[in-house]
Amino acid sequence: MSSATEGPTAILLIRCPDQHGLVARTAQFVAERNGNVVHADHHIDRATGLFLMRMEWELAGFDVERDGIAAAFAPLAERIGATWRLHFSDVVRRVAIWVTKQDHCLGDLILRRRAGELRCEIPVVMSNHDTLRDLCDRFDIEFQHVPVERDDRGGAPVHETRQLALLREHSVDLVVLAKYMQVLSPAFLRAFPDVINIHHSFLPAFAGAGPYLQAHQRGVKIIGATAHYVTDDLDAGPIIEQDTVRISHRDSVDDLIRKGKDLERVVLARAVRAHLEDRVLVHGNRTSVFD
Repeated sequence: MSSATEGPTAILLIRCPDQHGLVARTAQFVAERNGNVVHADHHIDRATGLFLMRMEWELAGFDVERDGIAAAFAPLAERIGATWRLHFSDVVRRVAIWVTKQDHCLGDLILRRRAGELRCEIPVVMSNHDTLRDLCDRFDIEFQHVPVERDDRGGAPVHETRQLALLREHSVDLVVLAKYMQVLSPAFLRAFPDVINIHHSFLPAFAGAGPYLQAHQRGVKIIGATAHYVTDDLDAGPIIEQDTVRISHRDSVDDLIRKGKDLERVVLARAVRAHLEDRVLVHGNRTSVFD
C-alpha cells in the first residue's frame, strides 16, 4: 500500500463501540482542519459491535501541527469511547529480527528491506546460536549472540534480560521472530508486547513441533504458514496473515518443508509490511487488516 501523496501523512487507527455517524464525525475532524484524506477504510464487527477504522490524511496544509494532533483528537475520541493510535508515515520503525539456525526468513526480510519493500531499519539481529553471523556481516547488520540461559530460582530467563537491554539500546519498535525456536516468557511480553512470529503451519492446525511431519502423516492436500502477534498462549496470538499451497501424494516430507519455507517467507513479509504501514487493528484475539 502506498500513499497517494509524496509528502508525509498522519494515520489514525480507531476502535470503538459502533454508533451512528462515526465515519462522518471522524472525517469532519480532518476536514474542519483543512486536511485532505488520502485513504479511509472502516469495518463493523457485528459479532462484537465494534467499529474499526483506518484514516490517513496529508500533513501538508493541515491546520494542526503534528505534535498537536493527538491532543486535538482526544476530545472526540473520549466522546465516542475510542481506543486509538496515531502514526506518521515518515517515521521509520526500527525492527529487531530474532533467529535460531534457519536463514530463509531472515535473508528474505533483509533483501526486501534493501529493495525498499519494507520501510524500516534493521539495527540488530539476535540469535540463540552463532550460525547466522556471517549472513548479517555480509549486509553490515549487527549480530548479537544471546544464548538461552534459565534462572534456576524461577525468575525471569537470564537471556531475556539481555535481550530487553539490547532492544532498549537500539531503540527497537518491533521484534520479528524469523524462525526463532524459543518461547518468550509472559514477563518479556509484558515488557515488550510488539512481537510478530511466523509459524510453519496453517494455524490452528498442526501447532507445536514437527508440523510438516504431522501434515504428511495425515495426508493433507494443502499446507500453510501463519504470521501472528505473540501472546502468552503458544501459537495462539492474533493472526495477521496466512497462505496455503497445494501438495500431492507424491510430495515427501522434504518437499513439504521446501514448499513451506517459500510460504513462510511471503507470509511473514506481508505481515511485517502490514504492521509497518499501520494497517492492522487488533480486537480481542482477532485482527482486521486494511488493504
